[in-house]
Amino acid sequence: MTSAAAATRMPQGVVTADPGTPTLPRRRPPRRRALRVAVLGALVLATVAFVFPFVWLLSASFKPRGEVFDNRLIPQTFTLQNYVEVWQVAPMATWLVNTVIVTALAAVTVTFSSALVAWGFAYFRFPGRGPLFGLVLATMMLPGAVTMVPTYLIWKELGLVGGLTPLWGGNLFGSAFYIFLLRQFFLGLPRELFEAARLDGAGNWTIFARIAAPLCRPALILTLLFEIQAAWTDLMRPLIYLQDSSTFTVPRGLKAMLDQFGFGGEWHWEIVVTASVITTIPMILLFFLGQRHFVQGIATTGSKG
Repeated sequence: MTSAAAATRMPQGVVTADPGTPTLPRRRPPRRRALRVAVLGALVLATVAFVFPFVWLLSASFKPRGEVFDNRLIPQTFTLQNYVEVWQVAPMATWLVNTVIVTALAAVTVTFSSALVAWGFAYFRFPGRGPLFGLVLATMMLPGAVTMVPTYLIWKELGLVGGLTPLWGGNLFGSAFYIFLLRQFFLGLPRELFEAARLDGAGNWTIFARIAAPLCRPALILTLLFEIQAAWTDLMRPLIYLQDSSTFTVPRGLKAMLDQFGFGGEWHWEIVVTASVITTIPMILLFFLGQRHFVQGIATTGSKG
């Protein structure tokens, strides 16, 4: 067939390119490029707005007392003396140990207890399951101030006020938010897998521990990370239950340092900002180490209602 005959058979409006002619890459429309630049610019501005406070705090921790508030991101007089003095003027090591203990116990207990309750609501069928689960979710609407006094009276009657137990003991009974989060993940798992395991002779605990929990690992890690951050930065409960400085957690210790060195007349703000940097760095490291699990847990949770 000749090229003239082939051209007559081609549909109208179709332009054919010579096989020997190189094809040029398509250019993005100007409007789309402008939108992309605007989005990237907004993200950069948001990043700077979120990062700037910590950068300022880090810079101030390397400045002497008279230059803390000079707003220079690069210290004019660089010193490491603040990181030496902060361990001498306050029992930072004791506070860090107490915080690690409370954080570890709070995160592990709430993850385990919430996973058990969530598994019960997701797997078992029993009368009143829906209203009972709604009642659990309704507890999230109660402000913390409503239950603050009754909870304190309970711990006082148990003789545990002044110790670390009230800071994590309540997590033994789970958290409504984490129960909801984990239940949504459990509902996304195929029920036939559990029925097959039951036919093979597996019990309820075996199904949960060896099948459901491993499949729920991203959501469990997400719950663990959430509670680690919440327990590490918690200030309200240490303010209520702790009186002795030897039992202080880091947030409670920072409050004591702020009262003494910030507003107490001594005005050693360089000590306060240095202690704040030491407190913040573990959470930043935790985010970078756990961000993959964080994103995976968010992406795979709530796939089924």
